[in-house]
Amino acid sequence: MGTWAAAPFAANNVRRVRPAANAANAGGATTSAAAVPEPAAVGLSGDAAGPSLGDQMLCGTDTTFREIVHVSLGGGTVRVVLTNEFGSDPLEIRAAHVALSEGGSSISLATAAGLTFGGRASVTIPAGALAVSDAVTMKLPAGADLAVSLFIPAQPMKTVSSHGYADQSNFTAAGNVVGAKSLEQATEIASWPFVKGVEVKAGAGAGAIVAFGDSITDGAYATKNANARWPDVLAKRLQADKKTAELAVLNEGIGGNRVLHDNTGPSALARFDRDVIAQAGVKYVIVMESINDIGHAADPVKPYDVVSADDLIVGLTQMAERAHTHGIKMIGATLTPYVGAKYASPAGEAIRQAVNKWIRTTSVLDGVIDFDKATQDPANPGTFLPAYDHGDHLHPGDVGYKAMGEYVDLKLFEK
Repeated sequence: MGTWAAAPFAANNVRRVRPAANAANAGGATTSAAAVPEPAAVGLSGDAAGPSLGDQMLCGTDTTFREIVHVSLGGGTVRVVLTNEFGSDPLEIRAAHVALSEGGSSISLATAAGLTFGGRASVTIPAGALAVSDAVTMKLPAGADLAVSLFIPAQPMKTVSSHGYADQSNFTAAGNVVGAKSLEQATEIASWPFVKGVEVKAGAGAGAIVAFGDSITDGAYATKNANARWPDVLAKRLQADKKTAELAVLNEGIGGNRVLHDNTGPSALARFDRDVIAQAGVKYVIVMESINDIGHAADPVKPYDVVSADDLIVGLTQMAERAHTHGIKMIGATLTPYVGAKYASPAGEAIRQAVNKWIRTTSVLDGVIDFDKATQDPANPGTFLPAYDHGDHLHPGDVGYKAMGEYVDLKLFEK
């Protein structure tokens, strides 16, 4: 059963750097002196810049990544899903390790366990593939922070599979230090490279809810390291209710994502099977996506990839049909206000209203969450309630995310 997930995509490669020639890794192998590209910053919807991976590994040095993930459902058996789905070269992972986080780069050694893959301590993931670790026994509480540590030896890497905006402090350090209590001279990064998901063994009544969308689902501008995204708020509420305590929440939001066109990551239609249907134990998907399609299509300065409300409705219908084919219920979430945002326009607002009307009234969906109503200013419904607005009139702040997470009717998941 999935308890945590992030949607990977290919980091943009725009600047080339020269790795050290014949840099030795821990096993004595060498890397090519050919230039290896570095991923650029990953954009969020509304043109807010996200973080990029550091140079050190891509320049040919042995690196440990320690990535912190906040799980939803707990369990006594854990496995980790690693990704090279967007890589163009095989990815060697020489060592992998899990432990409960104690904050920063520190871990609880008493909970630590090495990961294996078919009984082996290392794994090479082919380009375009993923790898699932063997299960390990550890007590993973619901709502815990789990540290996943990976040793990536020096190797050619033209494209990195990563979730570019973690809203979470993760760390890199030189060499193979996956089992260290804390990482000395660590470099902080704010992405999730190579780590795609965490799964736990759960009971027959357990299930997963996928939150599928763009930066508003991803948690843009939520307080860092606070797990203040609306899916986090929802997960806490589910755990606190006995009727829904066996439900996990998997955040598959990507900042800048669109329904019909690639942008930051593949389009929603292109990634739906990988990020929703393929998730372990998924029973429900909440889809909140279209605002970037609308914003760019009706941008008052430079419109591009022009789409209509009907185009977006067809795209959302396609997702519902594909979900239903696999026994997954699709819940539509209305688009939150965006009047005043950088790419807002009257034409775009008309499209937003048309899409929201369809979400509220269609029989194609299995339920509705009216996030528009939950966050709008009653005196000016096209805009956020000021207390909920991050300040760019497109994204909520923590208070807005909390209002969204608390607005979700938990009875939607009792059907």
